[in-house]
Amino acid sequence: MKLELKLPVLALVDSDPYGLNILSVYGCGSKNMSYDSANLTTPDIKWLGIRPSDLDKYKIPEQCRLTMTDQDIKTGKEMLEEDFVKKNPKWVEELTLMVKTKQKAEIQALSTFGFQYLSETYLPLKLQEQDWI
Repeated sequence: MKLELKLPVLALVDSDPYGLNILSVYGCGSKNMSYDSANLTTPDIKWLGIRPSDLDKYKIPEQCRLTMTDQDIKTGKEMLEEDFVKKNPKWVEELTLMVKTKQKAEIQALSTFGFQYLSETYLPLKLQEQDWI
């Protein structure tokens, strides 16, 4: 369907290594499904958010930011070695920022600005600016 409509496929995931891992599964498949990943992936998927750089850009309050665990940091560093991440320099930049600041955030952090902030402000602004990578 994407090819017919020529629409980008965008991912909205948590700003943590596991969010990026989910994105990578959609992009290149899971190890468990590697035998059929060509039929189950979207290699040109774009990372809409919430990205590490969004935490400052959208002024996410400190109390909504979570400190990464040692396991999160280890996972983030391992993700930096994944080909799927390495082929996109902006993803590397975002993940490096995450590991450096040791901060993560869930999508729900945006609700600190109100229940409808995600749907009425964040997403429309990201889409209007085509702010995805």
